[in-house]
Amino acid sequence: MAFIKFAIVCCVLVSAVNCGVLLQGQRFAAPLAAPVATINTDYDPHPQYTFAYNVQDALTGDSKSQQETREGDVVKGSYSVAEPDGTIRTVIYTADPINGFNAVVQRGPLIAPRPAVPVAAPFGAPAPIFG
Repeated sequence: MAFIKFAIVCCVLVSAVNCGVLLQGQRFAAPLAAPVATINTDYDPHPQYTFAYNVQDALTGDSKSQQETREGDVVKGSYSVAEPDGTIRTVIYTADPINGFNAVVQRGPLIAPRPAVPVAAPFGAPAPIFG
């Protein structure tokens, strides 16, 4: 029991020395001031943009498009992509601070079947010969 009391007293003394309580005559440097974060105030309070693109690649059968418009905090747009089964998937979406993100997915009619695309041979295998 005496050993435990001795160990506790030693721990308290070591802690007091580390905290500077027993070093009254020693001066410590003032803590460094925290760095001040700069805030970028160059922003547009009503951002606006519009963009669109369309890809129709007859060689690979890639078919996709997207268009989007932003007015302030309201974003509206849609995109479409040709599915492997030949249908067109179109997603029409809106996003705003009140309603969040909302999307409606539509599937369109079949399009022309995609042409077969040759697959590259694995590394080290002989290249295929096309007729």
